[in-house]
Amino acid sequence: MTSHRQSTELCGRRSECVTLDALVGQVRTGASQVLVLRGEAGVGKTALLEYLATGLQPSCRLAWAAGVESEAELPFSGLHQLCAPMLDHLDRLAGPQRAALSTAFGMRMGPPPDRFLVGLAVLSLLADVAEERPLVCVIDDAQWLDHISAQTLAFVARRLLADPVALVFAIRGEHEDSELAGQPTMDVRGLRDADAHELLDTVLTSNVDHRVRETIVAETRGNPLALLELPRGLSMAELSFGFGLADAVPLETHLERGFSQRLTGLPGPTRLFLLAAALEPVGDLSLLGRAVQRLDVDFAASAPAVRAGLIELGARVRFRHPLVRSAVARAAEVTDLRAVHLALAEETDPELDPDRRAWHRAHAASGPDEEVAVELEKSADRARARGGLAAQAAFLERAIELTDDPARRPARTLAAAGARHQSGSSDAALALLAEVETAPLDGPTRARAEVLRAQIAFFSSHGRDAPPLLLSAARRMEGFDEASARDIYLDALAAGLMVGRLAGKVGAREVAGTARGAPPSTARPADLLLDGLALLMTDGYAEGVRPLQLALIAWRTNEVPITDALRWLWLATHAAHDIWDDESWEVFCTRHLRLARQAGALAVLPIALNSRMGLHFLAGEFAEASALVSELSTVNEIMGNQVPPYGALALAAWQGRQDIVSGLTRTTFAGAVERGEGMGLTIVDYSSAVLHNGLGQHRAAMRAAERGAGYPDELGFSTWSLVELVEAAARSGDPDRAADALESLIGTTSASGTEWALGIEARSRAQVSQGDVAEGYYVEAVERLGRTRMRVEHARAQLLYGEWLRRENRRRDARSLLRSAYDLLTEIGAEAFAERAGRELVATGETLRRRSVEAREGLTAQEAQIARLAAEGRTNPEIGAELFISPRTVEWHLHKVFAKLGIGSRRELSGTLLNA
Repeated sequence: MTSHRQSTELCGRRSECVTLDALVGQVRTGASQVLVLRGEAGVGKTALLEYLATGLQPSCRLAWAAGVESEAELPFSGLHQLCAPMLDHLDRLAGPQRAALSTAFGMRMGPPPDRFLVGLAVLSLLADVAEERPLVCVIDDAQWLDHISAQTLAFVARRLLADPVALVFAIRGEHEDSELAGQPTMDVRGLRDADAHELLDTVLTSNVDHRVRETIVAETRGNPLALLELPRGLSMAELSFGFGLADAVPLETHLERGFSQRLTGLPGPTRLFLLAAALEPVGDLSLLGRAVQRLDVDFAASAPAVRAGLIELGARVRFRHPLVRSAVARAAEVTDLRAVHLALAEETDPELDPDRRAWHRAHAASGPDEEVAVELEKSADRARARGGLAAQAAFLERAIELTDDPARRPARTLAAAGARHQSGSSDAALALLAEVETAPLDGPTRARAEVLRAQIAFFSSHGRDAPPLLLSAARRMEGFDEASARDIYLDALAAGLMVGRLAGKVGAREVAGTARGAPPSTARPADLLLDGLALLMTDGYAEGVRPLQLALIAWRTNEVPITDALRWLWLATHAAHDIWDDESWEVFCTRHLRLARQAGALAVLPIALNSRMGLHFLAGEFAEASALVSELSTVNEIMGNQVPPYGALALAAWQGRQDIVSGLTRTTFAGAVERGEGMGLTIVDYSSAVLHNGLGQHRAAMRAAERGAGYPDELGFSTWSLVELVEAAARSGDPDRAADALESLIGTTSASGTEWALGIEARSRAQVSQGDVAEGYYVEAVERLGRTRMRVEHARAQLLYGEWLRRENRRRDARSLLRSAYDLLTEIGAEAFAERAGRELVATGETLRRRSVEAREGLTAQEAQIARLAAEGRTNPEIGAELFISPRTVEWHLHKVFAKLGIGSRRELSGTLLNA
């Protein structure tokens, strides 16, 4: 297809047409494409989209949607507009995706679908439709899409890769902070002067001074709509002599004002017809006809507007330009606006479209109206059930305006604040919350307000305000709802652990102390977790380990509700590694990650990914950890998170990549401080200690490990820093410091009694012992850690034992241990520790034979992850659902994997990966 198609209709747009033709050509060859047309109002974006659309048939399928300003608060309205013609493919989606999309579109009732599970469903739907014919999706006026539709389409745009699907958006140029930032962009600018003059000649029917022509072209900056419309708003005198061109107003305002002036010349019934069309954004001619009939307006009243070129009446109502729609609405009298909204409400089916009906009724109300407010609350509930948190808040905020009963206002305002917070609008949530807190509140409502304020504080900055606020809310809730109070205590404890060293007067220990006096446990797994953690933190490991072990058994064996699992499994995972229970750690982090992926719960997915990464590091599964680091980066990009790169830092530290660690340390440290995550600072120190111990820079490792071990209330990484401190101090010639660290460490490992704990304890004891005693501990450490999944720690035990034997001049005995350590550390990818083992091996007199892992290293992180899942027997749709990509993209990656590994089928994957 060449760009001469319709070129006469698109004056001066040859290069843009060439780009669009090339895009269609790429889609026809099976390549995904995304393009954002960005430019000011009237510059010709819609005309370019229409040019694109006219050349698609019959080889491509077209789907078209447009954002509408008045629909911006209705959830999924833009997405439904795009996908409605494709819903005959809905049954071909995986069950969770089909259910999520059906619920989002109001086709069924169910629990609120996560917005990114909906995104995956839309991705799968588009990919499935494109299997029949390449699919081009056009979304005009994307700046007015409802928030969740915009987020979903941005998600899909980022995940397209190997599907014959194009997403082409048009968006106003001033919306630089849109969800589409970073996508390939075509800046649509005004026409060049020659082309502008050519277009202007089509509307100037009389001789106009060439200087006036030049002024019009200059003033409009070549904007095609302005060139066509501006002369219509000027009298012959103004046009001939240039009067009327000097108003220093923005072009968009000038255009809208021009349209408004054209409206004044229309008959009253026509203006009322246009207003009804403007406020009925779907363009439903049947509904519009019934509504204007209620207003005593004949459908024939549309004729003058059609002749004036303001609207087109085809299968649906279409305005010449969105500015015409906004001009109509802005020019209307308040009484007319209310009358039209009421007419539209009366004619909107309450069963098929109750939310739009409620929205119209709300705007028709002239004062407080409890009946409409209740209807809006129901719409808010439906919006939430469909994942439309911003819409839920909008419905509730309008309900508040219509509420005259002071007893009802706080609950509605608090619900709106919660919806605003969950939708990411923390400032708006705080403003609503401040309004709630000025009213007289009963105990439960005040407690819920305190919980929300704490959640906002924790979400926005993870600062020290969250634990005391949650603690206060838990205390207040005790007298009204004991189970909820215990849940809030558990949230407060989690916040305290996260805030860690950055806590003020109230941290995890203070929360734990107060929680010990909470109402008695009901033996729910969450209750047992709270009791166990609180006891461990207040009375120490010796007292707390056994109750916490019982709590973890309950989490492993009892059926935990999905909402509880998504909320607290990360804390159960934390507790598992706090008490050296690697078996429970494996169970919990695997389950948490699976649930988060299945539910598409990207709010908790980053935590689940980080928890799983930590186990991969210690298990020596660096390729798997690297894949999760890559996945986490993608999730954070999609969500716009600024989460510090803890996983990437820890991976680089274990790999011995000092150059990477140096840069990531600064970024991670600054991010942790900004977010108030003291635990994050401990991760930084622990990672630094691991790196420097691997490099043999033991004094630097000792300094880092001392910082990391200095905040024992954080548990986890603080305790592990003691392990690094024992090694660093012992190798730096500071036996007293090593002995002190060992004593603190033994307080946790002896109480735990797991193979992992006792193996680490034996290894650490060996480093501060001499002679046969030291050797006995080294032998015990190698044996115990060899029975765990912690391959890195097992290899390090062999390395330390081998180093000790060489220093004892037992070179022959040292070689086998050092060779085993070197091979395992090299296979894992722990390069610094492997180099250390290699140097020791050479010192024993053995020639070092380098091992190669080229096959595995040739795969990208995502390819390795896909290969591993495929080797486990997962199907392409299952892999796609887990990694948020389409099945076709999975297949595309697998073809690359096969080529790199030199194999021809999935059956050969397992053996090849194991031997790599």
